[in-house]
Amino acid sequence: MKINESNVTIMVKDMDKAVNFYLNIGLTLKNRWENNYAQLKTTDIIVGLHPTDKDIPNNSKVSIGFMIDHIGDAKVLLDLHGIAFTYEEGKSGKYVHFHDPDGTTLYFSQPSWR
Repeated sequence: MKINESNVTIMVKDMDKAVNFYLNIGLTLKNRWENNYAQLKTTDIIVGLHPTDKDIPNNSKVSIGFMIDHIGDAKVLLDLHGIAFTYEEGKSGKYVHFHDPDGTTLYFSQPSWR
């Protein structure tokens, strides 16, 4: 068996708001089936957005990270779109942590091994 593609699916309350959020942080729209499902992509990951009217608790054990070359670019981008974030620097790199409109934990990372 060959896996052709993979994605992470995030349950969202407002499809338009969620799609715009992910476009604003640099993903591109791959597919959208009206308000039934959307796929946004970046290098090596596809993020699926699925609508729900249920309250689904956030799982703080899961986060989605996007590796970048310059953490300053992420700060500028998030500030530009009014997205709150926290900055962290550690042995493995520099990070900005933030959340999507539905509370999903996301981060940009400038790894120290690059």
